[in-house]
Amino acid sequence: MAFAKTLDRRNLIKAAGSLAVLAGFSRAPLFARPLGANPFTLGVASGDPWPDGFVIWTRLAPRPFDEHAGMPAARVPVRWEVAEDAACTRIVQSGETLAMPELGHSVHVEVAGLQPHRPYWYRFAVAGSDVSPIGTARTAPASDAIVDRVRIGVAGCQHYEVGHYDAWAHLANEPDLDLIFHYGDYIYEGGTTPLGPQASGVPIIRQHIGGEIYSIEDYRRRYAQYKSDPALQAAHAACAFACSFDDHEVDNNWAGDFDQDGTSPEIFALRRYAALQAWYENMPVRKALFPAHGGLTAYRRLDYGRLLRTHVLDTRTNRSDQVCNDGKIRPCPPELLQSPEVLGRTQEAWLDEGLGNEAIWNLIAQQIIVMPVDFRADDAAEARFATDLWDGYRPARERLIESIRRHGLTNVVIATGDHHKHLVGSVPEDDDRPDGPKVAVEFQAASISSNGNGKGEAGLEQMMRNNPHFDLYTDRRGYQLFEITPKEWRTDVRVMDQVERPDGRISTLARYAVAPGAPILNRE
Repeated sequence: MAFAKTLDRRNLIKAAGSLAVLAGFSRAPLFARPLGANPFTLGVASGDPWPDGFVIWTRLAPRPFDEHAGMPAARVPVRWEVAEDAACTRIVQSGETLAMPELGHSVHVEVAGLQPHRPYWYRFAVAGSDVSPIGTARTAPASDAIVDRVRIGVAGCQHYEVGHYDAWAHLANEPDLDLIFHYGDYIYEGGTTPLGPQASGVPIIRQHIGGEIYSIEDYRRRYAQYKSDPALQAAHAACAFACSFDDHEVDNNWAGDFDQDGTSPEIFALRRYAALQAWYENMPVRKALFPAHGGLTAYRRLDYGRLLRTHVLDTRTNRSDQVCNDGKIRPCPPELLQSPEVLGRTQEAWLDEGLGNEAIWNLIAQQIIVMPVDFRADDAAEARFATDLWDGYRPARERLIESIRRHGLTNVVIATGDHHKHLVGSVPEDDDRPDGPKVAVEFQAASISSNGNGKGEAGLEQMMRNNPHFDLYTDRRGYQLFEITPKEWRTDVRVMDQVERPDGRISTLARYAVAPGAPILNRE
C-alpha cells in the first residue's frame, strides 16, 4: 500500500484532538501544501520498545539551520506507516498525525498492537511526494517469554566539534541489535570555537553554528546540526534507542536547580525548561516524558521477557548540588563528599521497588560512574575524587548498594557514560575497601567523539594502580556491545583508531564475560 498523496482532513482533526492532552490544541492553521524542500533532513528514529510496539519519530526541517527550520507557523499533516518488510509493502499499522510548531514540528507516534520480539519497518510522508527514509525497530519480547539472547549497544558523548561520527556508522552496522542505550550528552551547549589546535590538545575539526545556546530556538538549531550528520541518522534508522540525558543537553555539570555558574535557580529554570523541551522534541521517547512544570520524569523500565529488566535512570533532574563549590575547591577531602541525592527519593524508591524482580539480569542504565574512582596524580599521597560522580554523593551510593544487597541480587550490571573513556570495573560494597567484596559490575562506554582521538593508555598507569577494582581504563573513542543470555553477559569494548579525520576504523579492544550468580569480571 503506497502512501496517499492527499490526506484526510477529518482524520487529521481527530489526530490533533488526541494530542490536546499533550500540548494543547494548536490554533495555527493546517498547512497541507508541499513544503518546497525535503522535510526529512533530520532523518527518522524509533525508541522505547515494548512487546506490542515502540515510538517512531521524525522532525520536519526543510532548511534545518534557518529560522524555525524553514517551516511555516502552521500544523502540518504527517502520515506514517509500519510494515512487516523492509520494502514497506506489507503494512500492518498506519495513521495520520500533526507536526505542530509548538513542538518544533516534531512527531512522536506511539505504535501499538504489534507482535512481540520481531522487526518492523516504518516511514513518514507529508503532502505532495515527500517520503522519509525507512527505519527499523524490533519490539520487545512478551513479558513471560523465555528469551535466548538480547543485544544492546551503549554510546553517547558526541561533541560535534572535536570528532567525526564514524563510530555511529559502525554501530549502525552491528548485527541483530535489539536496542541502543544513549547515555546522554547528545549535544554540547558551547558556542562556535575556532578551527584548529586548542590549548586542551584536542583540535576543533568542525564548528557549532552560533554562540552558547539558551533559548528553545537555540537548542532546536543545535539538535538540527547534530542530527544532520548521516552516520548518526544511520544509527537511529537501524535500531530503537533508549535515550537519556546528562549535563550538556542543558549546561555543563548542572544538578537539579543549579548550574555551574551560580545563576539563580529561578533564572536557570527557564533555560532548563527550554533545553528539556528541545530534548523531548528531538528524541524518540514516549509522551509520558513530555516536560511539565518542574521538569520531566525521564526514568522508566524496559523489560525483555524473563531475561532482562532495564532501569533507565535520570541522574540530573533531582540531584542535590555538588560539594566543594562544584569541585572547584581543591583538595575536596573525602569526608566532605556527602551531597545526599543523585536520583531523588521518589526515583530511588522506584528503582528499589523495580529491583525486586525475577529477571535473570538487571541492567541499571545511567550516566555517571558509580564505583569509586581515585584520580590522584602518581606522586600524590592523598586520594582525589570527583564531585560530579557518585563519589560526590556517597550517602546516595550507600543506599543504592544497600538496595542491591537487600534484594539479594548478584545479577546487576551498570552501564555508564559521561567520562569519555572506556572503563570496566566492579562496585565494591565498601568505599574504603575497593579490593573487597563487590555488589555489581560496571561497564562505562567511551565517547563517540568527545576528547578527540585520545591517547590510549598513555599516562593512565596510575589509575590502574590506585583503583584495584578496575580491570580496564583507556582513553579511546568508541562504544560497547552487550550480548545477554541466560547463562552469561558478554561485553565487547569497541574502539576507533581515530575520529579527527573521516573514515575511522573500529576494532575490539577487550571482551568480558559475567555470570548471573556473581558480580565477577572474566576477561577473555
